[in-house]
Amino acid sequence: MPDGIAFFLVCGFNGTMTDLSHLAQPGTQIAVRVTPRASRNAVILDGETIRVTVTTVPEDGKANAAVVKLLAKALGVAKSRLVLVRGATGRDKIFRLD
Repeated sequence: MPDGIAFFLVCGFNGTMTDLSHLAQPGTQIAVRVTPRASRNAVILDGETIRVTVTTVPEDGKANAAVVKLLAKALGVAKSRLVLVRGATGRDKIFRLD
């Protein structure tokens, strides 16, 4: 692991979860970087960047649905509270918490 960069597994292989509820404020915009077709589902904090890896393929919104499910679980909110604001077809996405 490179010096000066902290990696934290939020939810993934072993089912453990780090609390991201401090981000769960109405109106908060959350930027994420998505990696589809990954070997496991996980939410990773890389410095100040939130990286979400999903095993699903990026077709017909399947990967976006998987990202919403993982991110909602990490934040401790309902999936229906997350709204995709930008990046429906890209790897960089912005979600708003309603």
